[in-house]
Amino acid sequence: MKTFSIIIALTFSLTTMAQSADNTLSKAEKKAGWKLLFDGKTSNGWRGFNKTVFPTGWEIENGTLKGLGTAHGDTGGDIVYGDEQFEDFELSIDWKISPGGNSGIFYHTAEGPQYKAPYATAPEYQLIDDNNWPGPGKLEDWQKTACDYAMYVAPENKKLKPAGEWNTTRIVFTKAKVEYYLNGQLTVTFVPWSEDWTQRRNSGKWTSFPDYGKFKTGLIALQDHGSPTWFKNIKIRKL
Repeated sequence: MKTFSIIIALTFSLTTMAQSADNTLSKAEKKAGWKLLFDGKTSNGWRGFNKTVFPTGWEIENGTLKGLGTAHGDTGGDIVYGDEQFEDFELSIDWKISPGGNSGIFYHTAEGPQYKAPYATAPEYQLIDDNNWPGPGKLEDWQKTACDYAMYVAPENKKLKPAGEWNTTRIVFTKAKVEYYLNGQLTVTFVPWSEDWTQRRNSGKWTSFPDYGKFKTGLIALQDHGSPTWFKNIKIRKL
């Protein structure tokens, strides 16, 4: 009985340690140049897109940065990390989404009165409930999770966990190559501003957005697309 109690106590201790590690950096990560963009307790560094304050549509909940899904449609609720812009980088984020939910992670985001949302300028790593999308219309391949939204499609056999469970996204951006990962699996790779990239950019959705993908540095942004979404362990390092 004593041995069993020790095992239970040790298991509980290890579980608690794993949980407490959220929104922190290890010594190895610090040495490698990683920076936390969310401390798990405050909204420090974050504000509304084209705003100076943190919006009411977001809150800190149990160590997560939670989008409440109060935006109508795809504008008005997005947030940016406003303290620093990034050029070449490696970004890692844990996230989960509500059933039927829709969100996204943007980079190289530009602000200004001429832009109503980050997607007008910024490439997007798509986050969406592939399996329970309520519409309207069919969810196209270029709209699914881990795609470079409306540009490069992720594979059907990607390791996507269902709505309500945590996923890990990693984006590695350099001028020579971009890589998107989902739960450790490579889903998309492309060369930014290449002939192939430019052809895709000029032949689809982005023809109506002349500044899409144009900027080589910018802000990290998270989307409120009208459904609850949670983020934690948001960390980045410059390359």
